[in-house]
Amino acid sequence: MSRIRILSDHLANQIAAGEVVERPVSVVKELLENSLDADSTRVMVQVEGSGTRLIRVLDNGMGMDEDDVLLCLERHATSKLQEEAQLGAITTLGFRGEAIPSIGSVSRLTILSRTADNSIGTRAEIRYGTLHAVHEDGCALGTMVEVKGLFGNIPARKKFLKTARTELFHIEEVIKNQALAHPEISFSLQVEGRQKLEYPAAGSFEERVRDVFRYQGRLLLLQGRGDSDMNIEGLLLMPESVSTSSARLRLVVNGRAVQDRMIRHGVIEGLQGFLMKGYSPAGVVALELPPGEIDVNVHPAKREIRFRKPQDVHRLVTQTVRQAVQEYQEQVRTELFSTPSGDQIPAESEKDATLHPETPYTPRPIPFNPPVEEAFASPGMEFREPESCRPAVERQSDIQAETPGQSPKLSSLTLIGQLLQLYLLCEKDGRLLVIDQHAAHERILYGRLRQSYLEREVAAQALLFPVTVEMGPDHCDLLKHYGEEVAALGLQVDHFGDNTFVIKAVPALISRLAPADILTETLDALKKWGGTEQGTVSAGIDRLFASMACKAAIKAGNRLQPEEMIALLQQMEESKVFSHCPHGRPVIKEFSGAEIKDWFHRG
Repeated sequence: MSRIRILSDHLANQIAAGEVVERPVSVVKELLENSLDADSTRVMVQVEGSGTRLIRVLDNGMGMDEDDVLLCLERHATSKLQEEAQLGAITTLGFRGEAIPSIGSVSRLTILSRTADNSIGTRAEIRYGTLHAVHEDGCALGTMVEVKGLFGNIPARKKFLKTARTELFHIEEVIKNQALAHPEISFSLQVEGRQKLEYPAAGSFEERVRDVFRYQGRLLLLQGRGDSDMNIEGLLLMPESVSTSSARLRLVVNGRAVQDRMIRHGVIEGLQGFLMKGYSPAGVVALELPPGEIDVNVHPAKREIRFRKPQDVHRLVTQTVRQAVQEYQEQVRTELFSTPSGDQIPAESEKDATLHPETPYTPRPIPFNPPVEEAFASPGMEFREPESCRPAVERQSDIQAETPGQSPKLSSLTLIGQLLQLYLLCEKDGRLLVIDQHAAHERILYGRLRQSYLEREVAAQALLFPVTVEMGPDHCDLLKHYGEEVAALGLQVDHFGDNTFVIKAVPALISRLAPADILTETLDALKKWGGTEQGTVSAGIDRLFASMACKAAIKAGNRLQPEEMIALLQQMEESKVFSHCPHGRPVIKEFSGAEIKDWFHRG
């Protein structure tokens, strides 16, 4: 007698349910996809008992007649695929025909549906895989699917479910994902009879993003076009403003919410220098490409997809995010450094500025004679002299020199002073701007190091007294192997004999650092990450530049004179990127006049 047997349909459905219906959120996801494929414009989800007691999904889609209601209960019965050729270019969210029978095999399932051609609907009731009743029933246009007693016939499955809060969290997440993928559709979620989520049909993609993320700050707009009719759009939250658990990166491909490490990596790479350590990108990235360019049939729950040209997708995502960052810089530059008429004022001659664009900044000690009123000054704030005693250069709103030899002109910003010997305070159109002097200067130095390295024109500063260093065997081998890379970084190192080397020149922008430390850190970076090709910067060299810029930049506690503050602000205006330091920390924090009035309870 043969030991191999064909499984019954009921047992096969239960096995399929193990892949398709992992937990209550799986039911919600599958039913939502069916509603969206039915051209619904309004979808409502009702949940009780974390989804195991009740899940009800109602939509106003095209509905089903009696024949379709009965057919949808059969395995591999679907209206979305008709022939084999369609499998290579799937345009619907569902296509396997497994969800409804799998759900029906592990629950008490009720389907009530009506089409526009019928005046009365059809109700079908299934109890753990067995059809119990089918009859006519009155209902609105669309479909209602009710799932009760989920896993009631498989008690062991319930033991693997998490707490009610966790299960409800996952249900909320899948609704948010679908709401972002389809902003033109209205979604709502009721939990235990109470409204939990409500997303009316949005007038724009941005409106839906702000609604879901509950975010009113600045957004990075993504818009890009690649080859093969590949388009990308999206909105990213500013990294430093991400603080909620729901603020994570959500990916949509052809209207399908997915998980994809490659797209995520492309976003992170595009945001290089804008993400602080421990922070992740947040927002929405939506890709549109021909259906034949992706394969959605690679995961039982359809959460993952496969791209036919993954490198092209990654490149487009990275380039689009970088372009959005650059456009953001231009917006901030216009807001900060433009005149009321909207025109940017070019900086006047900077020959008197301490921070010249082509030379490294060297802070000089500033003598400070405490005024008589010093006892009344706050320990954290520099004392400001009375207006009548203050030099004219500090009183004028634009720091414009009245006579030759005074400070150069600063466009549109009103410099107030220095706070805690770390922050520059400025005023612009009724707003208070707080600028981190170290982060700002660090970004400027980093940008110059990177650009000069790309152009292979790193300016070298010859040392008046060459430095002799003893190096270990590993560093000697590295110096021999990466001699050209070391020279390209502005380091001139000659072999003196055995393990002794002489450093004769260092990069001019960081010449204030110890030459031996510069050489050692450079070799360690090359050892860990390797060199780079012409026109590129490796991750290791990039980190090296960030580290060098951090060490060479103005430090906390460096007390600046007005001319030095103005020169730093001018360099920010001239830099391509200035809003974040290379490690992702923001340079500028803005406080509106309304916020300040609220602090002091002014109307």
